[in-house]
Amino acid sequence: MTAPALSEQQKSKDPKADLGSVFISNYPPFSVWTPEQASAVREVMQSPADPTTPLGLYLHIPFCRKRCKFCYFKVYTDKNSKEIQAYLDAVHKELRLLSQMPAIQGRPLKFVYFGGGTPSYISARHMRALVDLLRDALPWDGVEEFTFECEPGTLTQAKLGAIHDAGVTRLSLGVENFDDDILSENGRAHISTEVYRVRPWIKQQHFGQLNIDLISGMVGETWDNWKANIAKAIDYDADSVTIYQMELPFNTVYTKGLMEGAAMEFANWNTKRAWHNYAIETLMDAGYEISSAYTMVKKDRQVKFRYRDSLWRGADLLAVGVSSFGHLGGVHYQNDPSIARYNQLLEQGEVPLKRAYRTTARDRLTREMILQLKLGRIDAGYFQDKFGENILDLFGDVYRGYQEDGLLKVEGTAIELTRDGLLRVDSLLPAFYEAVYQNLRYT
Repeated sequence: MTAPALSEQQKSKDPKADLGSVFISNYPPFSVWTPEQASAVREVMQSPADPTTPLGLYLHIPFCRKRCKFCYFKVYTDKNSKEIQAYLDAVHKELRLLSQMPAIQGRPLKFVYFGGGTPSYISARHMRALVDLLRDALPWDGVEEFTFECEPGTLTQAKLGAIHDAGVTRLSLGVENFDDDILSENGRAHISTEVYRVRPWIKQQHFGQLNIDLISGMVGETWDNWKANIAKAIDYDADSVTIYQMELPFNTVYTKGLMEGAAMEFANWNTKRAWHNYAIETLMDAGYEISSAYTMVKKDRQVKFRYRDSLWRGADLLAVGVSSFGHLGGVHYQNDPSIARYNQLLEQGEVPLKRAYRTTARDRLTREMILQLKLGRIDAGYFQDKFGENILDLFGDVYRGYQEDGLLKVEGTAIELTRDGLLRVDSLLPAFYEAVYQNLRYT
């Protein structure tokens, strides 16, 4: 049955006014990264790295069965097995190039993340070969977490076995919603029966952690549906549940429709936050606790987030694959987003860089602070010890303003977001940006 329309109190009065990126994953904004600064990455790669800085790797698998209508990532839905193999051959070339760089050579990996796109779209054979290449190229024995994103409809029992045998410790399942009408309307490739079909197979493999993703405010969402959604998430018994609030970046199918005048109803931010808050309260009653603004974890399970916590504390990250983002030696960078150009550069023996940005010490302090604020709590002492700065003085006006607005509390050196602050944390972070980065397009 099609979900009823949003009420006037629930829907955005002007969806076009909500367009743009809200979720903040890095700083300074991507829009200030430039091709001219790509030389800074090459320079850093040719210099020995700080041995105390942890190193992780993000690999982008840009293939999907369908493109979701809210998706803003670099994905391809028209590639066959031969084209996928060609891409993986290019990834192999990139790994060989990177492994020879002085900043990377012999340096042990601490965490690995396969994202997309849909990593589980590729075959078990392709996946085994890719992991073998990665293990050959870079020291692997110290890897503490290996995360692998999955779309339920791409999984088979045999493929899950191969994923487990490859060493994956954290399986992240893109459920998004348990309602087939909503999944279809939003362009998802899977259906709810596939979500349930894979659950016993996942249990059989005994992954260290199972995460499921949900989205608050998908088109067609209602209060009744959302409540049923959270009940089903609890019954699914994942180790962690990650909840995102629907946003409308500029390069999505939905955004294009709105810009062309299509009539569409989207939940407003107050409604999305109310649904998100309901999820937090209900999951807490079911034995979960808050791990970040987005993630709830089961109290009785040893759930850790090496990728998240390492990156938010200044770890280096190798970017591997088309359009992939990384950070090395204080320089942010992105690989070329064109798969043809990515392949061409690697054929020429070049690292496939597109743009970069050399950060300042102030940039790095701000980046760590705003990302860690997403945890809901930080301690000013950490930043004093690492950067020699008192953030309560440096950003005093912002912190005082948010405290007066009831969005956070400051007690000594401890800063803690209130629930209201936690639910809107991404909208709070730009106030901490330096003036030169204010009012810029994020991407």
